[in-house]
Amino acid sequence: MTRHFLALHDFNRQELDEMLVLAADLKQKQKKGEAHPLLDGKTLAMIFEKASTRTRISFEVGMFQLGGHALFISSANSQMGRGEPIKDSARVMARYCDGVMIRTFGQEIVEEFARYSDVPVINGLTDLFHPCQIMADLQTVIERKSGYEGLKFAWVGDGNNMANTWIEAAAIFGFELALACPQGYEPDRHVWEWAEKIATSSITITEDPEEAVRDADVINTDVWASMGQESEQKQREHAFQGYCVNDDLLANAKSDCIVLHCLPAHRGEEISDTVIEGKYSVVWDEAENRLHIQKAIMATLMK
Repeated sequence: MTRHFLALHDFNRQELDEMLVLAADLKQKQKKGEAHPLLDGKTLAMIFEKASTRTRISFEVGMFQLGGHALFISSANSQMGRGEPIKDSARVMARYCDGVMIRTFGQEIVEEFARYSDVPVINGLTDLFHPCQIMADLQTVIERKSGYEGLKFAWVGDGNNMANTWIEAAAIFGFELALACPQGYEPDRHVWEWAEKIATSSITITEDPEEAVRDADVINTDVWASMGQESEQKQREHAFQGYCVNDDLLANAKSDCIVLHCLPAHRGEEISDTVIEGKYSVVWDEAENRLHIQKAIMATLMK
């Protein structure tokens, strides 16, 4: 049976932990210059309906390092952009390629593609979930904190795809999560209700960023207006006043906390320049780990 990576809940904690262990091993192999052609001769189709820097580079480089090949496909320059049914594209690409990564808008797009695909489909980002990024974040936390158990994670900002996936992660991995979101910008209700049913640790939401980050070990944030929300920028700037991860806010967290941001960052809005460039920031390690965890995900699904 073909398995897909569309959301964290597609896998159990043990399986996700195994991916994290493999990612650490692959990272060490790369640092030592050791070849690891786990996907020798295999091909990944990369479909982009949203612009990308880190997703495209990390998947493309990752496939190369695994001994395979990645194909960049823009929906604007393919038949998908001209209205070809998703199920038709899925069935054809599955006969050409060994795996497909999609970065798009609606979660329903990757789900329909996966339904008709005989090869693994990986969610590179949708408006609902960003599972590859959260796995990279967890790899970074494990590196800096020697694990994730017993830690308090805090989310400050929009209840977007990152917040939704952090809620999934907290429920699956069993760590404490506190989210601070303005009224009207809460995470997806269905994701929240799903997490409440299986969570073994505290998952809370507040409108007070100081309350969310109090005694936090890990603090994460993202832009106030994601791709496709540019017309809401001014409205969101008003709604998110006080939600900047800055030095004053970090004074409420643990003295050895770390700060994550999936990038790109709008310095002076959701995060201050002093924080992203400061001693608490692990943003650049986090960005690098996209490469390693995605290699682990591809190797797990495609080899």
